[in-house]
Amino acid sequence: MAVAVNLRKGELKKQAVVGFSWTTFFFGVFVPLFRGDWKWFFIMLIAAFILPFISNIIFAFIYNKIYTQNLLEAGYTPADDAERTILKGANLIA
Repeated sequence: MAVAVNLRKGELKKQAVVGFSWTTFFFGVFVPLFRGDWKWFFIMLIAAFILPFISNIIFAFIYNKIYTQNLLEAGYTPADDAERTILKGANLIA
């Protein structure tokens, strides 16, 4: 089950998700494309050519965590204590 987490960086706000990604499972490389995550779009595109269908299953389990980690590394922080608790539970922050 995925849980939405609100992150902010100054005035910018983004919603990240922690957990299994049903959208990645069904739509594959389009998820990072629509999120503007170009690095992982190209990685998933290459993986889709090498391992079609199987890559969607693999990335469905890991992509949300990767995307959230990248946002945290880019300077985004949890919007409140509830989000901080969720991220701690997912071992994304200390």
